[in-house]
Amino acid sequence: MTKKETLSHVVIYTDGACKGNPGPGGWGALLRSSDGTEKELFGGELETTNNRMEMTAVIQALAVLKRPCAVTLNVDSQYVLKGMTEWLAGWKAKGWKTAAKQPVKNVDLWQQLDHQVTHMGHAIDWQWVRGHNGDPGNERADALANRGVEKALGRH
Repeated sequence: MTKKETLSHVVIYTDGACKGNPGPGGWGALLRSSDGTEKELFGGELETTNNRMEMTAVIQALAVLKRPCAVTLNVDSQYVLKGMTEWLAGWKAKGWKTAAKQPVKNVDLWQQLDHQVTHMGHAIDWQWVRGHNGDPGNERADALANRGVEKALGRH
């Protein structure tokens, strides 16, 4: 059996929201384990960006996993997906600089996410899902992200 076959499977949907960019923002995550249990997470910040909220949703979702899991991670953010599957290795090799030799934006969050992915033992299958297109998991993550905005604004 492969490592992935011996791990518990978790399906995660994440989303971020921002009212103004920058502005008040929220993040949300829906976690569904193979035994059918679900967990909803959300939070927010008063002054942030949409990309930071998209990344924070993934970081917070992975952080609640107590042991290594096989994770199907559904994101509607091309920024997060491409960052993790295409750009990250190059950024690290270049000392966290882009191809244009500029500092990587949101490097603090990219480093956190990189640490989680490389050191926590998860087998992650990154999936892109089109946002606001009727996918039930993505719609719930979006609603949670919007609750995070309300929480940040003190209206929760």
